[in-house]
Amino acid sequence: MTTPGPRSPSGFRRLGERSVHRGHAIDVVVARFETPDGEVVERDVVRHPGAVSVVPVDGDEVVLVRQYRAPAERELLEIPAGKRDVADEPPEVAAVRELEEEVGLTAASLVPLATFYNSVGFSDEYSYVFLATDLTPVPAAPQGPEEHHMTVERWGLDDIPAAIADGRIEDAKTVIGLLAALRHLGR
Repeated sequence: MTTPGPRSPSGFRRLGERSVHRGHAIDVVVARFETPDGEVVERDVVRHPGAVSVVPVDGDEVVLVRQYRAPAERELLEIPAGKRDVADEPPEVAAVRELEEEVGLTAASLVPLATFYNSVGFSDEYSYVFLATDLTPVPAAPQGPEEHHMTVERWGLDDIPAAIADGRIEDAKTVIGLLAALRHLGR
């Protein structure tokens, strides 16, 4: 159990939590909260170190990856991304690392586009999205079996809105990142 926290502005207070699973990428806890009217409730919470993702734009193209995702049991088209699993590593550094590992590119320019909670109904995962431009090839260093078997694809920026609308791109961080990048680029 953990020490109770302070009351939030809305009157909720975390009383503590107990671990029910410690895994490779996540931890699962049962957290206890006191509501503003004194009721004690429990909530399942997935603890995650957070993530970064990058929209690498090269001229009129964006560099995407198609990789197998076990929870969906199929391949998805995504922007390069990864966990913030290096202690005290700033999000910008993690983004550069993931871009190099996954697609073999480094960026002279990295601009923050968005931050968001992925699924705040059950997880504390917080994500950072960056736009990467002025790209230079570097050796890729894929990590894990999914990255070793993924493919890198270049898509025209003008094709992205239709690919989102018709479901060819359906990963949330990718939709958020691509739409934010298109807006930032005035497209």
